[in-house]
Amino acid sequence: MSISAMPESLLSVRGIHTYYGDSYVLQGLSLEQPEGSIVAILGRNGMGKTTFIRSVAGLTPPRQGEIRFKGAQLSGRAPYAIAQAGIALVPQGRRIFRSLSVRENLLLPTSGLARPRRGRWNLEAVLEQFPQLAERMHHSGAALSGGEQQMLAVGRALMANPDLILMDEPSEGLAPKLVQQVGSIMQDVRAHGHAVLLVEQNFEVAMSVADYIYVVSAGRFVFEGTPAELERAPEVLDQHLGVARAHA
Repeated sequence: MSISAMPESLLSVRGIHTYYGDSYVLQGLSLEQPEGSIVAILGRNGMGKTTFIRSVAGLTPPRQGEIRFKGAQLSGRAPYAIAQAGIALVPQGRRIFRSLSVRENLLLPTSGLARPRRGRWNLEAVLEQFPQLAERMHHSGAALSGGEQQMLAVGRALMANPDLILMDEPSEGLAPKLVQQVGSIMQDVRAHGHAVLLVEQNFEVAMSVADYIYVVSAGRFVFEGTPAELERAPEVLDQHLGVARAHA
């Protein structure tokens, strides 16, 4: 399905320029995230993928450009306000609260809210999806394996019942079975009308779940299209992703 045939944009990013100090990282990127879709951003390390996610989440605000979510301006809003608007983040590197228990980590998105967001994801549903966590509910985050910490980071985001989940390298360092599990969760989230903006180094994972793909190189998008269209762009695959494909 082409991006133009999808529903109205949930997230609209227009011409953002983001810096780390004096380092000019994102150089005028624009992206449309339709409702109920999975959009993936691919690219080599250091090209700006994580900076894009951080820009949307308000952690590294762009100096120029516009970010709109459900029609409302996000630019300039604090990260907590962006989260309350319906965006959850699964950060790179399994950033959980290591001193808190698994249960406490999972309940964080709902704590202190007079009206938690309604949706299919609650503690029971998350533990059904990740039975490994159910066995570790009273263990601290620090006591979990790397794979369990990643499950916890994903489960914590789901507990917020967001309209959009930002996933930054969710399959990094995971065993193949867990990678498949994360992919299934993304598809399940989409099936229930929510959206995922995915940054992923695992090319095959991104190609198997994404509706639409952007490829970033040196802070600029050098390709946008469907997975099928990317498969027919060998120069992009080779030059910007290091993926070889045989062509007749």
